[in-house]
Amino acid sequence: MNGIHSFHDFPGKLIVFEGIDGSGKSTQAALITKWLQSRGVPIHFTEWNSSMLVKGATKAAKKKASLTPTTFSLLHATDFADRLTYRIIPPLKAGMVVIADRYAFTAFARDCARGVDPTWVRSLYNFAFKPDLSLYFKVPVSVSLERLLSSRAKIKYYEAGMDTGLSKDPEECFMLFQQRVVDRYNDMTSEFGFHTVDARTPIYTMQQHVREVVETALGDYLNDYPVVDEDDQESMEGGAYEASRILRARTTVR
Repeated sequence: MNGIHSFHDFPGKLIVFEGIDGSGKSTQAALITKWLQSRGVPIHFTEWNSSMLVKGATKAAKKKASLTPTTFSLLHATDFADRLTYRIIPPLKAGMVVIADRYAFTAFARDCARGVDPTWVRSLYNFAFKPDLSLYFKVPVSVSLERLLSSRAKIKYYEAGMDTGLSKDPEECFMLFQQRVVDRYNDMTSEFGFHTVDARTPIYTMQQHVREVVETALGDYLNDYPVVDEDDQESMEGGAYEASRILRARTTVR
């Protein structure tokens, strides 16, 4: 393997979900995981910033708002290296499908939006490889903000990019910072072959599209896993509600 522009040669498949906060990517990742599991596909799910190596340190530093952009970048790179080594590569070697809620592309977008040198950030992740499918959930920042505020009272400090000093108002800062992140995702779309998903569409419509794209990407891999009866819209949206509830309940630091 020759870095992030080269595919891996493991028997399994790596499917990545990317997008800004509030894009709906986590709900879609949870739904596609449940759907593939219902077909009997061996699945491993992994999410950003979940390594026990750095989760505690990151959480403590976030509470104090003491993370510099470079420190933030290094912590996330450490988290990613640990998860790639122990949570992504082993399942791929075993022939499983790995669903990743965020991958190295999150660092390329967020860290650079915080002003970290792009070349330096890329060098931190030169051990990574290209996913079999990278789904980018594209949504206007205003829609993202509306969704987040509908589910909680306020925007989080680092989620809003308050550390960048773009604005003293959290919501305004969120708009400015997340637009920078969107711009970097847009710049990467062609370079890494992202499949762009219109994240403004209803959950059901989006999931139907995601299933079609995932089926195409997995190709012959799915020959041993027959299609189950399709969920109707009501049951799928019920599953989406449950997935959203679980995601909101998680305590993982982002």
